[in-house]
Formats: sequence, C-alpha cells, structure tokens
Amino acid sequence: MPGRNGRAVVLIHGLTGTPNEMRFIAWFLNTHGYTVSCPRLANHGQPLDILKSTHWEDFYGSVRQAYQALRADHSHIYASGLSMGALLALLLADEFQGAVAGVSCLSPTLFYDGWNVPWYHFLLPLGSHTPLGHYAYFKEEPPYGLKNERLREKVHQFYKNADIHAIRDVERFGYPFFPVRLLGELRRLVRHLQKRLPFVHCPCQIIQARHDDMSSVRNAQFIHDRVASTRKEIVYLENSYHIITADQERGKVAQSMLDFFAHEENHAQDHAPP
Repeated sequence: MPGRNGRAVVLIHGLTGTPNEMRFIAWFLNTHGYTVSCPRLANHGQPLDILKSTHWEDFYGSVRQAYQALRADHSHIYASGLSMGALLALLLADEFQGAVAGVSCLSPTLFYDGWNVPWYHFLLPLGSHTPLGHYAYFKEEPPYGLKNERLREKVHQFYKNADIHAIRDVERFGYPFFPVRLLGELRRLVRHLQKRLPFVHCPCQIIQARHDDMSSVRNAQFIHDRVASTRKEIVYLENSYHIITADQERGKVAQSMLDFFAHEENHAQDHAPP
C-alpha cells in the first residue's frame, strides 16, 4: 500500500496465519501516510503438506525480501509482527543494525504459556523430531485468540467444518490445523533469537494483552529485559486475547504503533546535524 510520507512499515503475520490478520493495522498506518508492506510468509496459502516442511529461515526470507524492496525509496522503515511475526521483526532489526528505524512486537510468542494452552502442549515440539511429527496436526480451538464474540463466531463457522485435505478461505482465517512439525521450527527460531536479542539496539515497542490465551505477559517481559534498546516500552491491553491486530482493542494497538513511530521520527529530527 503506497504511502506519502517517505516512511514504511513491514507488517508480518503469524505462523499459519495470513496477511488478512494485519488488515486493520495496515489500513490505519497507510491512512496516516505510511507505505505498508505485508508479505505472505513462505508457503502460507499452500497445502498443509507443503507448509509443514518449511523452515523458519524461509519465513524470515520472505520478510527480508519485503524489507529490501522498500529500502531505496523510504527514509525510515519500521518492522512489526504478530506472534511469530514479532520474532521475525526482531531478527530483521538485528540483521540491519541502524537501518531498521524501530520494531513493534505484537503478542510476541516465544513460549506457548497462555491460559488456553493445554498442559501437554510443551511435549508437542518433542514429537516434531520423530517420524510421527511429520504427520501429526492439532486443530485450532476456541477462542482462536479472539475476545470479540462476533469475529470469533465467524472464525468458528469456518473452522468447525474444516477438512484437513481441502484448503479453502485460508487467506481470510488462516489454517484450521497446525502441523506439529512447525512447533519444532518455532523452537529453533526461538533458540536463535534468544542469542540475538542483546544485539537489538533500535527502539523497541511490545504490545501485549494481559489475558492473552496463547502467550502470557512473560513473553513481553522476556524481550523487554534482553534487548539492548535505549528506548523500549511495553503497552498492556486489558480487553483482548492473542490476535490483538483484529480484536477488541485494535484501534489502541494501531494508535500506539503510530505514536511510537512518530516519537522516533521526531527524536531523529531533533538530533539531526545542522
């Protein structure tokens, strides 16, 4: 979505998600002048047997490519992502030190430790290293990261009759089934990112729902305490679950991001050489 202020934002959807979950944020930032790029991560939209064989490096490659396409025409480029997308945004800030103007992490997920995650969930990544892991899936269950009942019901109507062998409407709601093997890939990504967090120096914002059903506030605090950013902040939400880009407080999320970006631009202008 082309902008008019010379600045850009890369918005990154979550694992097994879709760019559609970033739609409101993209529209909001674009109306305020920002160019918005929201890449579809590698093999998302493909049949599950293709997606499940994808590596986290391939997902990051999609983000990196989108960022590179913006560099020539934009003075400030920000990165923001939802859930796993937040982790990829942090990797982008680490790789392009001094070039990424800031990062906004939305419901970052290093640990699946929210109130709706079953106790046995921590065992599933172990299964990804066995032959069974290549064939195992679990089905997404309510509330699907959404506190908004109307939107949750829409997703439920799609998910309840979903067929694992027939992919339809994935571009709207993401995948109803989650391959266990991808939990292993997420764990590999987290291990890599944990080593890189101390090298992230750009301004860092984290927006986290206190009642996130998938990832607790521990995730936000973990990142906040380990990045080397001089300016960093956590914005807490009181009336949302995991998919904060589409849930009850999506307007607050968008405005918080806009304010964060504007602050960094004003700070850069104030400290620019005469």
